[in-house]
Amino acid sequence: MKKMKGNDVPNLYGLVLAGGKSTRMGSDKGLIKYHSIPQQEYLYKLLEHLCDKVFLGIRDEQRLSLNNGFNVIVDQNEYRGPFNGILSAHKTYPKVAWLVLACDLPLIDLQALKNLTVKRNPSKLATSYATRETNLPEPLITIWEPEGLKLATSHMQTSESTCPRKFLINSDVELVNPQHDEVLYNANSISDYEFIKSKLETTNEF
Repeated sequence: MKKMKGNDVPNLYGLVLAGGKSTRMGSDKGLIKYHSIPQQEYLYKLLEHLCDKVFLGIRDEQRLSLNNGFNVIVDQNEYRGPFNGILSAHKTYPKVAWLVLACDLPLIDLQALKNLTVKRNPSKLATSYATRETNLPEPLITIWEPEGLKLATSHMQTSESTCPRKFLINSDVELVNPQHDEVLYNANSISDYEFIKSKLETTNEF
């Protein structure tokens, strides 16, 4: 893929994936308050500092519980797993890049997101955060370029694997390591929630 410059670089939109069922947590992970407001709103506001436009990716039945202050993209249910929300966004705006964030990232902050956007390589299919420990791409803290999502759509139509990480591992992507791996921590269960809660209380951020 040739090097992109200037006006060739696609606009960057933000997507907070908030359409999951949160089965392991037992309650909607997007509505948990780690920073005094629902986590999906907290992430949405962070992305507003960095993206041309921001959206919540949601299930259709979640519409009624949202106020009118959010742009939304409703999952079109063409694919299984996280690709459902990501490719629903791509289908709606196919010419833009998407900074995708899962709603279960309580320690991600503006500085970490700025670091990802600064190191964005639009000539690659995606720019992904990867922990220093594993150096494996984190698909739900990733800038997906339009060409990458176009190829992901084709991949989903022909492959048995619905795992976005596997797709990125086998693709030409830019990997970025955070200053501290903990900013990429996922809170998927009650025990994860309690761990994060105690951590933020200790640092006076909760």
